[in-house]
Amino acid sequence: MERHDTLGTEWETHRPAVFGVAYRLLGSVADAEDVAQDVWLRAAQANLHEVDDLRAWLVTVAARRSYDILKSARVRREAYIGPWLPEPLLTGPDASEPVLVDESVSTAMLLIMEELSPPERVAFVLHDVFGIDFGRIAEVLDASVPGARQLASRARRRVAKAKQYTSPPPKAERERLLTIFRAAYISGDLAGLVRLLHPDAVYVTDGGGRAAAARKIIRGGERVAEVMVRVGRQWLADRIEFAEVGGELALVFHRQGVFSIDTVQITDGLIIAYRRVINPDKHPPAITMLARNESKEL
Repeated sequence: MERHDTLGTEWETHRPAVFGVAYRLLGSVADAEDVAQDVWLRAAQANLHEVDDLRAWLVTVAARRSYDILKSARVRREAYIGPWLPEPLLTGPDASEPVLVDESVSTAMLLIMEELSPPERVAFVLHDVFGIDFGRIAEVLDASVPGARQLASRARRRVAKAKQYTSPPPKAERERLLTIFRAAYISGDLAGLVRLLHPDAVYVTDGGGRAAAARKIIRGGERVAEVMVRVGRQWLADRIEFAEVGGELALVFHRQGVFSIDTVQITDGLIIAYRRVINPDKHPPAITMLARNESKEL
């Protein structure tokens, strides 16, 4: 590769992949940004003259750092107040953090990967999402190549099994459903919300102890609709806007600023999971600024 003085240009090309692997592994924009900064500093100090694939090298370094954080994050999650949800990632045209967008950054997929062990998650993301060879993956995990291959295979089977229930609908269908949902929510239309919710729907709120939120998952379409109507009356929204989060259309609720960022999972044309991030620490500045300055109508 070229000399060190070209690293800046190369970095701008590969930074989305560095950030992308860290976000998929950690589910946190803030942590992914920290990892990207660490990787940049490591690259600036390293002798890269003999590196023949800079992208693979950078992604591998990011994965190794993320793996260390991921192992300790499991301990922190146990002390987290209430349900934990991934930090919303703005992926629309105004996103401040460009990322390689595919279904692996959706809330549903990140939660599936959350159920994997840290080694399985690393092996799956590196190989199946970023195409990193198992030799490099084995180095990250301090495992043998066959061991790394087995971890990825096991993770792939678990992900495939879970994805049977998470296949996203066409974009137009999501827009239609969320438009109707927003109208029903604003009007407090209980029957309308029940019609939009799957009988087995779940309602998950992440307040993290920083904002009022249900400490347990609420289950059942009618029960979820009742709670939504009650919450809608109690916490009157100034406005509800649309934004692209994790590659999918989502809702941003305003109440004297951003109140929540909500993603939905749709099955058979109905909302089977409604996930609401109320914790202000998980409201990225990019989303907050976008929601503050724009009113995006479908």
